[in-house]
Amino acid sequence: MANEPEQELLTLQASRRKKKKPKQDAYLAGVSDRKLKGQLKHTEKLYKQSNKAAAHINQWLAPAEAGFVEAEGIEETWQIQQQQIVGAAEQGAARKAFDLALPDLGPYRCAYSRAGRHMVLGGAKGHLAVLEWASGHLTCEVQVRETTRDVTFLHNELFFAAAQKKYVYIYDKRGLEVHCLRSHVAPEVLEFLPHHFLLASIGEQGVLHYQDTSTGQIVATHRTRLGPCDAMRENPHNALLCCGHANGTVTMWTPNITTPVVKMLGHRGAVKALAVDPTGHQLVTAGVDRQVKVWDVRTFKPLHAYFANSPATSLDISQRGLLAVGQGRRLQLWRDCLASKAAAPYLTHMLPLGGISSLRFCPYEDVLSVGTAGGVSSVLVPGAGEPNFDSFVANPYASIKERREQEVAQLLDKLQPDTIMLDPEAVGKVLKEPVDVAAQRRREESAANAARLAAQRGKADDKAKMKGRNKPTRRQKKKQMNIIEDKKPAIRAKIQEEVLKEPVDVAAQRRREESAANAARLAAQRGKADDKAKMKGRNKPTRRQKKKQMNIIEDKKPAIRAKIQEEDWARKEVAQEAKRQKLESVPRALHRLYQ
Repeated sequence: MANEPEQELLTLQASRRKKKKPKQDAYLAGVSDRKLKGQLKHTEKLYKQSNKAAAHINQWLAPAEAGFVEAEGIEETWQIQQQQIVGAAEQGAARKAFDLALPDLGPYRCAYSRAGRHMVLGGAKGHLAVLEWASGHLTCEVQVRETTRDVTFLHNELFFAAAQKKYVYIYDKRGLEVHCLRSHVAPEVLEFLPHHFLLASIGEQGVLHYQDTSTGQIVATHRTRLGPCDAMRENPHNALLCCGHANGTVTMWTPNITTPVVKMLGHRGAVKALAVDPTGHQLVTAGVDRQVKVWDVRTFKPLHAYFANSPATSLDISQRGLLAVGQGRRLQLWRDCLASKAAAPYLTHMLPLGGISSLRFCPYEDVLSVGTAGGVSSVLVPGAGEPNFDSFVANPYASIKERREQEVAQLLDKLQPDTIMLDPEAVGKVLKEPVDVAAQRRREESAANAARLAAQRGKADDKAKMKGRNKPTRRQKKKQMNIIEDKKPAIRAKIQEEVLKEPVDVAAQRRREESAANAARLAAQRGKADDKAKMKGRNKPTRRQKKKQMNIIEDKKPAIRAKIQEEDWARKEVAQEAKRQKLESVPRALHRLYQ
């Protein structure tokens, strides 16, 4: 009995030894083709190598992950105040939260450069400033003494555009005016398309302008015919411009088409703000009906809606998909609210400087800048920014030389305005039709071609039948025939009456005369036809010239004949005279011989 556990252990170890490990290419056992088996092995090898390389690269190039605020116990994240977040953050991150009080020059609009290192401010009373917001260094500051409605950077932080009271102006990093774009009249909103170097504006007149900042040319001017517009954003997926109008509609525009490629009714009232997520698949709109709607741009249908106690005045979406909603002085931040409906906001904050006029997330940073009526505030939002940046796209730490090289590369990679379309993946693709659709199309084309040929043949037959029927002689003949047709019944009745009245011998005589008259008419027609046939070709120029020469010869014939006769008579007289002289010289007895 003591040996039984040992025996079981030995049996288990022996069974484990007998089990063989499955081969790596066991799934190819059923493949008999050696060439196909080799191709499958090679493909599997490539997959394994690419997975190992991707894992190795991610280990070194993407070590950071986005961190969010996590609540403990029954606490909710929206109950956490901004002061608590700043106090818990490290010293370098805590400096990024500030309130810039400018009560006399607001409300303010703000925008970031593509790398997120610089911020431009624009006050409604003409105050413009560019600063390195992280370090607090002021690059330039200028007072234009004119109403300023919006500001935006161009391809880098060296130039920025301002939508002022009458026109759009472009300034450099020193605050000096470089250009005045007089084609952009009364602008309200500005948007720059970095891949196409296009500056777009729309305003009180509802006219959308596209201008190429690399060449200075106006690319397109579209009249929306929907009234003033103060809400416009770019879709980063296809570079379409989404505009919100006063009648509640949202339109999408390209510089290639004068009408909107998409037009949908979003709200029961004016659209006050809109934003597009970085993937370009979701669109968020806010209207005066106090609704914030999330739309699927691929199907143009609403996914869900959020209701608020007051209309939202500004929207923005971060690189990680956080939604910022501004309502008066209240700021709400929502997490995971685009693909599915969120039950509660992620964070909330009450602005101390007045009502919110603009919202902008900083690229590659967990920071949200808020333009208010009394200045500008910078709010920390954990998990908002992308922690891993691509230096070929935007490099926050680029040197002067790298910035220059990047500017040249952007100009070389510049896309033409014609490439802006609703489906950018259709560029360079060949549309392949399904087999049944192609067969149906060929059948329809064949039927259409057959119908067209039948119509052409019928038209040709009608034309052939009508050939020569509109001549004056034919019309006159037809007119006479109509008259004859009208008289035929009366003539037939009269003939019948005469036939009944006249005797048999008189009728026979009349028929013989009619037959003779018809025969004579036919003979005359045949003779006329023969004469016409004989005359065929006699009126040609060569024939007329020949006839003219013949007429000349006929006129000279009598004179020529008379001359010939005179010459014959003269010859005969000479011969007779020679014969007479010879007879005189011969003896008389020999005259008979010569005669």
